[in-house]
Parts: sequence; C-alpha cells; structure tokens
Amino acid sequence: MDRPPPSSAAHAGASDRFRLELRRWRTGQGLTQRALAERVRFSRETVAAVEAGRRFGSHEFAVRCDEVLGADGRLLALWPKVAAEQLAADGRRGPRAVPLEMPAPVPPPRRDARDPEVVVAAIDELRELIGQVLAQPEPDAPPPPPGPR
Repeated sequence: MDRPPPSSAAHAGASDRFRLELRRWRTGQGLTQRALAERVRFSRETVAAVEAGRRFGSHEFAVRCDEVLGADGRLLALWPKVAAEQLAADGRRGPRAVPLEMPAPVPPPRRDARDPEVVVAAIDELRELIGQVLAQPEPDAPPPPPGPR
C-alpha cells in the first residue's frame, strides 16, 4: 500500500499540486469521489485519501485518473515529482515506477559450474567466508579459560 505523504512543508509541492488538480478535474466533470473511484477501479477511500493529502497515489492511479478525467496528460505530468516525494518519504522502498532515463541494472555474467576454474574459485570464496565466520567470537560465548602459567 502507498505510504502517507510527509506532513512537513519542506516536502510539500508536487503531491499537493497533484491532489488539488485531481480535485479540480473531478469536480469539473461533476463526479463524486465514489463515481471517480468506480471509473478508475480504485476504492473511494483511496481517492479521498489522495485528495486529502493523507496518501500518495500510485503511478497507475495517476494514469487512470488522467485518462478518465480527460486531463490530457496534466495529472500524469505531475507524477515524476510526486514519485520523488514519495521516495523521499519512504526510505525502505524504491520508486514505484522506474524513470525512463535510468538504465536497467545489468546482471553479472553467469558462471558455468562445469568449468573447473569456476568451481575452484567458488570453493576459495566459500573457504574465505567460512574463515571469516569462524574467526568472529560468538556474542554469548563465555570467555576462554585462562591458559596454564
């Protein structure tokens, strides 16, 4: 579910413009929140929460509202900045839509498990990791007994 928008005025901007434009377009079409919700296939609570600034919408919500209200891309044009505000307010997750200017991450090349060099390299990596784990003292372990004098 979408996270609530920030309450600080420092982050207010695009999401406020989006919600005000959404309300303006909805009321201009003579639609209630329930009627808009039915047409865009979102709940009335979602429409109300976005318009009240209690929640960010999603990219899909912006697309559907723009289409249903005939806003000619005006609502959708606000979306990238709304998404940036949403990302800033929600540090645990990334943006809901990948910006077009960002290239997709390139996965590392697959290693062939039948190649002996690859197998030896993997074993070496595992040995190093095991050595690191074994070298760390256990947090709840009692201290070692004193050695002979």
